[in-house]
Amino acid sequence: MSSDNKQPEEPAAGGPEQLALIRETVRKAKVPKAKPRTWRGAALAKDLPVARVMVNKGVLHLDQYFDYAVPEELDADAQPGVRVRVRFGAGGHRVREGRREGGGLIDGFLIERRAESDYGGALAALAYVVSPEPVLSPQMLGLARAVADRYAGSLADVLQLAVPPRNGRAEAKPSPEPLPAPGAPEPGSWVRYGRGAAFLEALATGGAPRAVWTALPGPQWPDELARAVAATLASERGALVVVPDGRRAARVDAALTALLGEGRHALLTAESGPEKRYRQWLAVRRGSVRAVVGTRAAMFAPVQDLGLVAIWDDGDSSHSDENAPFPHVREVLELRAAHDRCGFLLGSTSCTVEAAQLVESGWALPLIADREQVRKSAPLVRTVGDGELARDEAARAARLPSLAWGTVRDGLKSGPVLVQVPRRGYVPRLACERCRTPARCRHCAGPLEAPDERDLNCGWCGRGAPDWHCAECGGTRLRAQIVGARRTAEELGRAFPAVQVRTSGRDHVLDSVPDRPALVVSTPGAEPVAEGGYAAALLLDGWAMLGRPDLRAGEDALRRWIDAASLVRGQSEGGTVVVVAEPTLRPVQALVRWDPVGHAQRELAERAELGFPPVSRMAAVSGRAEAVAAFVASAELPGDTEVLGPVPLRGTDPGRTRRPGDPPVGETWERVLLRVPPGSGAALAAALKSAQAARMARGGTEQVRIRVDPPDIG
Repeated sequence: MSSDNKQPEEPAAGGPEQLALIRETVRKAKVPKAKPRTWRGAALAKDLPVARVMVNKGVLHLDQYFDYAVPEELDADAQPGVRVRVRFGAGGHRVREGRREGGGLIDGFLIERRAESDYGGALAALAYVVSPEPVLSPQMLGLARAVADRYAGSLADVLQLAVPPRNGRAEAKPSPEPLPAPGAPEPGSWVRYGRGAAFLEALATGGAPRAVWTALPGPQWPDELARAVAATLASERGALVVVPDGRRAARVDAALTALLGEGRHALLTAESGPEKRYRQWLAVRRGSVRAVVGTRAAMFAPVQDLGLVAIWDDGDSSHSDENAPFPHVREVLELRAAHDRCGFLLGSTSCTVEAAQLVESGWALPLIADREQVRKSAPLVRTVGDGELARDEAARAARLPSLAWGTVRDGLKSGPVLVQVPRRGYVPRLACERCRTPARCRHCAGPLEAPDERDLNCGWCGRGAPDWHCAECGGTRLRAQIVGARRTAEELGRAFPAVQVRTSGRDHVLDSVPDRPALVVSTPGAEPVAEGGYAAALLLDGWAMLGRPDLRAGEDALRRWIDAASLVRGQSEGGTVVVVAEPTLRPVQALVRWDPVGHAQRELAERAELGFPPVSRMAAVSGRAEAVAAFVASAELPGDTEVLGPVPLRGTDPGRTRRPGDPPVGETWERVLLRVPPGSGAALAAALKSAQAARMARGGTEQVRIRVDPPDIG
């Protein structure tokens, strides 16, 4: 109870009068205290009283900076790059004592401090500084802006991907002192490549070489990546390596630890957990660690004095982010290499069309081994086609050809045997029944489809093709391969009852298997590493992958085959691979010759002739039919834009997991493809971004999804 409500029973003489005088004196001396978050009445910072803030609103019409007043109490902590909280959304009429008030609290990043604002009205004050730790550097801000512009997205969305969520406990712990630069490593197995040793030497002496590296089969690639990182560290610069998944990140992590010891690199993967990951990220930002190995989100890692960016297996779908604005690791690292003027290394056992384009344009040089080295390292590859399957009694009875049967039996005598089967969900595209040439539209070269066995239509432009005939052989009949891979493990178990059968797939992925006889059935991308290599491998149901309704079907099938075959022992050690697919097809021939580069070059030449990506640039616009039509009509597209479609999108079945980009359950969406020739990609992205921003500013409620360079276009 306060003294206002309770008086002493027998006050001393003059007591009440004296107490009242004290109260009046305190009341007069009391200074109004500024309220946090509004800071009403608080003095502003004497120097640079304006803070320019990027608020965390990922809508395009708010993709700009906003000015806020900096209270004197926040002057020391409110530095460029820190996280702040601000009030956003107050109207101009809510001004009190020269300060704008109201609105909801929202996160943001302080971009810069200024002496005055370009805005003529009253400013709201910074609510508070979340942490004095600067997490956004000017270099990272420039990269994020470039990524947002390339993919027609907002800067706030890119910063959400680039800067991980804050963890107070991790932030409170100091990072260790940086270790001195190591010495330049020996080239090791890099000598197998014509320019391998020279590439390492250029990195170690401060150069910025750019290379597309086609790695030889075998287990050496993690050590080779580690040596490239070590050479960069020797020049007192930083290095960044991005791989598709945690399993391969762990292999590179182990190789770096074996080569350089502990404390010289950070591992940034989702498996680390939020606190450990943020602690490692802070160690990189503070300069305690100069090398990073990680998965997709690590493409934005704030490595200081960047000397090398590297990506492994750029064709893997994990490198394409499923969050707006959907950047791809390869493109982001290309931007980093250009902005930071550092080295670039794109490595894979295969070769994508985009990698071949980098070499053809002269932006990067090839880093390959000669044919003798390839023959020494690669296994023997044999094929089984449709004709042989039809004549093979064993194949008709158990879906396992005699050649594959014998290869498994012989391989199990000396070690494990890998069996790769397509995962569930591979939907085949239509192809000529006679020669297997994919059926494509004569107007735009898009894939032909017959949904629910109705009339033929193009999957890109929607035009009908009632009089289709094969351009290669003149055939008029189509086929679609039926996938039946679920029985494989059971069939092999019955065929080889005395041998252990292990599976690796989406639900349970094995990291490695021991060097003893066993059958390992795996879906593409989930193949475990065998100690000492597999004795043999079977690549079953090749048509299921070659027949997918996708422009990249052949390239992707070859990449997955080569990835699996690279785990098999070399031909000199008896390693054999059997692929069940038509031997005359280009991807199969490239596998037999072990020539992924030649396949990519031929694919690139054909795509250039037909105007396919990556030679052209494409964007997909999807949503309800009325919304898509209105959006395309309002967009000020470049004059050379070709509009393909609209075509209906496959709906989301009730009870099935909705993938990113799928229509909501019960809704019918359409898609339009926008294609522009080389040189107009930036103009297309800018036009789409402006149209989306204008639509949202007008209060458009219908969802319209934009994706620049979509990975799957049919």
